[in-house]
Amino acid sequence: MSLFNQHSMYESEHTKFIKELKEKTPGMDERQQAGRALLWDKAPITLDEQRRIAESRLRQQAYPYQTKV
Repeated sequence: MSLFNQHSMYESEHTKFIKELKEKTPGMDERQQAGRALLWDKAPITLDEQRRIAESRLRQQAYPYQTKV
């Protein structure tokens, strides 16, 4: 008997907790996805916007603390 077959029914305490939490709070997956969308999913930027952003960037000195003499 392989080790995988022997322990295939094992669930960690963390996994059990997450399953219970999801059962107790319906809609949690949808709220989690909506929260992720707020923080990470961004609308695509057009080529014109990309060009404008690139042109508006200011160049920084290689060493910003050195004064120009």
